[in-house]
Amino acid sequence: MVLSSSYGPAVMMAPDTSQTATSTEEQAELLRVLGHPMRLAVLKELTGGERSVGDIAERTGLGLSVLSQQLAILRKAALVSSRREAKQVFYTIDADQMKVARAVLDDLVPAGEVNVPKENIGFGNARLGAAMFARVSRVTR
Repeated sequence: MVLSSSYGPAVMMAPDTSQTATSTEEQAELLRVLGHPMRLAVLKELTGGERSVGDIAERTGLGLSVLSQQLAILRKAALVSSRREAKQVFYTIDADQMKVARAVLDDLVPAGEVNVPKENIGFGNARLGAAMFARVSRVTR
């Protein structure tokens, strides 16, 4: 889709490819769930494949109670799926829902379209990596 106006050049807009998270609220909720450090750690563990709850707890350092809460939130958001085998529960990432999350982000900034010149990174004229200090002056009355 191409948008143009009398205020500037035409802008190429990426098509909305988010398949499940239809409303802005649903998309925001999906990103909120992904944005939590503990849940992100769990998802990163699951990128290696299916894991038992015990394995996830051991690898992330999360207690079983906290892990259970985080897994419930991930399940509710359909980011993970589980299966039971005897007394153990195994989790995997739901690839389709992760694609939806990626599509939400791609709708905001399509891949390869971000181009920030190095001179725009940082603070004013300060070089990258250079320390900046505020100058404080005494005010006399």
